[in-house]
Amino acid sequence: MESAINKASSLVEALSYIQRFHNKTVVVKVGGSIMDDEEKLSDILTDVVFMNYVGMQPIVVHGGGKAINHAMETAGLVPQWVQGRRYTDERVLAIAEHVLCNQINKFIVNFIQAAGCEAMGLHSLSSNVLFGEKTHLTGEDGRRIDIGLVGEVKQVNYRLLQLLVQADSIPVISTIARDAAGGKLNVNADTAAGAVAAAMKAEKLVVVSDTHGIRRDPKDPATMVPHLNVAQIEEMVKTGAISSGMLPKVEACFNALRGGCAKAHIIDGRVPHSLLLEIYTTDGVGTEIVL
Repeated sequence: MESAINKASSLVEALSYIQRFHNKTVVVKVGGSIMDDEEKLSDILTDVVFMNYVGMQPIVVHGGGKAINHAMETAGLVPQWVQGRRYTDERVLAIAEHVLCNQINKFIVNFIQAAGCEAMGLHSLSSNVLFGEKTHLTGEDGRRIDIGLVGEVKQVNYRLLQLLVQADSIPVISTIARDAAGGKLNVNADTAAGAVAAAMKAEKLVVVSDTHGIRRDPKDPATMVPHLNVAQIEEMVKTGAISSGMLPKVEACFNALRGGCAKAHIIDGRVPHSLLLEIYTTDGVGTEIVL
């Protein structure tokens, strides 16, 4: 009986959040080692399906870095990294496109559809919604560094996304963008998700990865901070508390918030049903970021 009462209490707690977020768009970025663990990825996608059934409008943006690395190794290619970015030539782009569009995107769409919801894969081999420009890095001497077919998202076809979510279909976006000439560019999944959240003026951007929110001490899980604003995060970047792989995640959150997204979250997808816990409970399980 006590267990049943606890479940009922959880549902009552969720009710106010379900009412608040009804017909609101939430962009969910899935990446990190979660993409390599079918069980954990399935948990996250089950949460996405739940969100859709209770009236939210989820959009999924996914990466696939480790799967791309594995596919490159199988093809006899060695990944080359420049300032943390993968150098992308035509061969690497073809492998990345195949993994992202034909494998990962297809798995996610099929899972959602099997769970009873409509879903549409949006990528460079079907209907594309990401448009960008080639990007260059800057060296220590100020020189421009060419990293190949790598780009930044400059425009999002938000009208197509709006039509899909209003039709109760879940868009699933792979992060290969088109440039003005119709060429293809590999784009960072975090920054792509931030651009989508900004374009949609989403209620939330939720970055789901294998990181336990933002910590004041990256090595100590007990120092995870549940709520931060942009100024506090900028200070943590200066002190080095936020660095390396966390930087593109917080930049994506900044871009989303400055573009009109209400809130952003960074959560650990290894926690069962972390997406639901972050959105539908008072305490949450990650770091909430606001302007």
